[in-house]
Amino acid sequence: MASDIAVPARIRREDDALVVTWSDPDHVGRFEARSLRLACRCAACVDEMSGRPLLDPATVPLDVSPEGVELVGGYGIRIRWSDGHSAGIYTFEKLRQDCPCPRCRG
Repeated sequence: MASDIAVPARIRREDDALVVTWSDPDHVGRFEARSLRLACRCAACVDEMSGRPLLDPATVPLDVSPEGVELVGGYGIRIRWSDGHSAGIYTFEKLRQDCPCPRCRG
């Protein structure tokens, strides 16, 4: 069974963002670092049973940055953040769904 999930062609770290180039080269999403960090869905950031946020945005520095990115299987990435957090998995499906580019935000 083939997957319809978009897989990035390239992911580039910047001090204040993660830039995802999708398979179509003119489709590039620039995810602002702090917003992406606040969107973490790991068990430390969101209650697994209720979905209630556990992460207090005030504890995330305004200048948080992605220090490293690693592939998780063929479905997502894990980001090592400058605030020490690295538990979250950002799926390609969710990144594509939340792509901030003008094309996706229309």
